[in-house]
Amino acid sequence: MVVEVGVPGNGAGARPDGFPAMWSCGGRRRRRLLGGVFLLLLGAVVVRRFNWSDLVPMRMWGRVLGLQAEDSQFLLEGLPFRIFGGSVHYFRVPREYWRDRLLKMKACGLNTLTTYVPWNLHEAAKGKFDFSGNLDLQAFIKTAAEVGLWVILRPGPYICSEWDLGGLPSWLLQDPGMQLRTTYQGFTEAVDAYFDHLMRKVVPLQYKKGGPIIAVQVENEYGSYAQDPNYMLYIKMALISRGIVELLMTSDNKDGLLSGLAEGALSTVNFQKLEPAIFVHLDSVQRKKPIMVMEYWTGWFDSWGGPHNIFDANEMVNTVERVLNTGASINLYMFHGGTNFGFLNGALHFDEYKADITSYDYDAVLTEAGDYTSKFFKLRQLFSKIVGEPLPLPPMISTKASYGAILMQQYVSLWELLSSVVEPIKSEHPVTMENLQVNDGNGQSYGYILYETVVPGGGRLYSQDHVRDRAQVFVNMLYIGYLDYTVQELPIPNGQGYRQLRLLVENCGRVNYGLKLNSQRKGLIGDIFLNQTSLRNFKIYSLEMKPGFMESLRGSTSWSPVPDSVEGPAFFRGTLQIQYMPQDTFLKLEGWEKGVVFVNGQNLGRYWKIGPQETLYLPKTWLHQGDNEIVIFEERVAGRIVQSVDLPFLGRTHYVD
Repeated sequence: MVVEVGVPGNGAGARPDGFPAMWSCGGRRRRRLLGGVFLLLLGAVVVRRFNWSDLVPMRMWGRVLGLQAEDSQFLLEGLPFRIFGGSVHYFRVPREYWRDRLLKMKACGLNTLTTYVPWNLHEAAKGKFDFSGNLDLQAFIKTAAEVGLWVILRPGPYICSEWDLGGLPSWLLQDPGMQLRTTYQGFTEAVDAYFDHLMRKVVPLQYKKGGPIIAVQVENEYGSYAQDPNYMLYIKMALISRGIVELLMTSDNKDGLLSGLAEGALSTVNFQKLEPAIFVHLDSVQRKKPIMVMEYWTGWFDSWGGPHNIFDANEMVNTVERVLNTGASINLYMFHGGTNFGFLNGALHFDEYKADITSYDYDAVLTEAGDYTSKFFKLRQLFSKIVGEPLPLPPMISTKASYGAILMQQYVSLWELLSSVVEPIKSEHPVTMENLQVNDGNGQSYGYILYETVVPGGGRLYSQDHVRDRAQVFVNMLYIGYLDYTVQELPIPNGQGYRQLRLLVENCGRVNYGLKLNSQRKGLIGDIFLNQTSLRNFKIYSLEMKPGFMESLRGSTSWSPVPDSVEGPAFFRGTLQIQYMPQDTFLKLEGWEKGVVFVNGQNLGRYWKIGPQETLYLPKTWLHQGDNEIVIFEERVAGRIVQSVDLPFLGRTHYVD
């Protein structure tokens, strides 16, 4: 460090502001003595710390070199440094809880936050950007700095993350020739426009500019996709040309390492089980570089119809310890998973299509509601030994409330609402969600879409595998059955005269991983047939259930008392009364079949009786003292009550092998 005692041009010993210097010429000896004492004290502080692993960003003095990947270790300002990271996604956690989750990360012994940036939320409509409220990325990063955490930013544009279309906005799919994650012009032009806006937000928060961002990831797991050899260079230059100056990294599983390289970026690896040769393989990809596990999977995600996946806490911590004993750095994915609120869960489609559940609990270090698990305390003990200093005390967990049974008092059938709250679009042919002329030409991204046409009689209805992803079929208002990836034909009963055929199609979540990204258009993606005749002349209703739609629903005069027996599709309304200050709770929908829950206009996400998830997380930040409106869209069989309970139930468990 250089301490200026004078400025050229002001005269020896002068101050920059023109006032007389504190020291006379005879004071130089004292200045040298004090300077030596200062350097000794600074050196003692540095020695006391363990590889700067607990260094707080706000305590940095000089910021010149940043994070470097030299030889076999990281250096921060020229001194050895190890990354003890954890993943928390701001878009999966209510903003009011950000600081709590990050303080718990710090109390676990971690020093670095990693987070993705979801393009599909920040630019939901082309050219219209949103970084407000729960999407205030700058505020999230600044909160991390205030807590004492460095930040590794993973801006995509593709993020995977069990998130709809891997975070890519659905309006990209309006282009019939779109080639996502390539240098296809339509894609790069969209990325450039997005990065122009995004990078202006994050560039000032880099380490060398006084912020906490010490590294930035180039795309995400491209080695598992690898459809364009020029793509990673394009993304790297897109970051650098917009002012990213910190260390660049890539992230891939073992099999994708060689295909996911970006010259000049440090390769990192993702896994759950530590294979004997995995670090040897990483070292063969890039000789004499620090070993970094960008994603050490602390648990796993769940799919509808499957079990709740659990990863043994002892096995997890033992593996983390083995990784750390090699001298490697590590990031825990996830430290805190949070929730796929709304319709934003992703899906996988290899041999069969599987949509992810609403909860992103992930069996992570903190639960979906931010509570401690045994993994937290075991990891805290491990990191405490490595750091060699007392860790901050873990914050108190929030109390959870059981508000009892909530009676659904009113309902309205979807059929009654259509004419008053949704204007249909007429089309000779079926139109996909993405190409529907709604939302100022941006199409429909999520939710449901209803197709109506007239048929002259009965026979067999054939989908030709054109339903994405699940369609309930009605003749007039009579439920006939459903069509999906496996059920592709249905009998239509005979009847006199012309009747309405209705297909209520749900987008259950776009694939977030694999080679099917370009085929993720939803709704009816092609013709359907009655007998041998393709159906024509549709009325199409967009049912995205956005806030404006829910407000129109609230003001509808069609609500009626709930009868003893009622079937969907219909909306049900009840009131959760809270006498004192609200607390977090969980909604249990026993007796209901499949649908979506809204509380005070907030979309909590989907429920489905096939499980595994049986409760929906309801944070207290979306509740208030007094009356709280609960609205349920039930597709088929409705219950009468919803239970508010103080414990989550994520379903039958299955230990990950």
